[in-house]
Amino acid sequence: MSVEFAFLDSGTGGIPYMQYLKAQMQSASCVYLADTENFPYGEKTPAQIADCSSRAVSLILQKWTPETIVVACNTISVTSLDILRDRFPEIPIVGTVPAVKLGAKVSRNGIIGLLATEATVRDPYTAALITDFAADCTIIKRGDSKLVSFVEHELFTASETEKQEAVRPAVQFFKDKGCDTIILGCTHFIHLAREIAAVAGAAVTVIDSRDGVVRQALKVEAERRHDGRESLIAAVNSFLADKPPDSALFVTGFKSFSYEQEYRKLCKNFAIPWGGILQS
Repeated sequence: MSVEFAFLDSGTGGIPYMQYLKAQMQSASCVYLADTENFPYGEKTPAQIADCSSRAVSLILQKWTPETIVVACNTISVTSLDILRDRFPEIPIVGTVPAVKLGAKVSRNGIIGLLATEATVRDPYTAALITDFAADCTIIKRGDSKLVSFVEHELFTASETEKQEAVRPAVQFFKDKGCDTIILGCTHFIHLAREIAAVAGAAVTVIDSRDGVVRQALKVEAERRHDGRESLIAAVNSFLADKPPDSALFVTGFKSFSYEQEYRKLCKNFAIPWGGILQS
């Protein structure tokens, strides 16, 4: 039997999305793949991102035959979501993009900070989101690869003081520009949402896209179940596939032994089954 939802990110950023979905639908079976072998995506070219994410999706389909894939990564989504959907038309793929529309709705002064990866802040898709949903707002963009690296490698052993100090430069950057809203446009930063809000203060609203993405994923899955049209091949693959432990986290590889230890600690902290390295 296949899993219902497979989550994909370059690292740990998409975990809050999987957790949020499980909170909305406890019976859902999930699996998570972190493409750690190619981390970080935010410093790659669009072509490299499309290539890496395509190989990751192929691996997911080969191993688990999920019913829906959630790309829990803004960088992949803004650069490559259409490419992935074209290359894998047999599977619904739900993307994650910066919550620009929500930011424009909740901002009081129309000055909004977008905290993301370098790839996300410079991508034309992000510019289009701003044009379509926040044309009357001032969007202050900041790509912060240093903070992404902190989340990936230091967060889960860091003290509260260290976490707040890590987010302080970004928060102060936005406050100095007069932002009253900060959009977390990289899923990694959701791990630090509480610290960002604490450093920013009550006058600044911190938002992300978890609710919208999970709603869409659940809607896609509900429609699939209602239609009931599944091919014989998919059914056979589903039957033959090894089903991983619910919400298990797998990776594609590590550049250092210490990184594996960090991931094992992360899984223990989140009570997530450690799946290990997924190989083709």
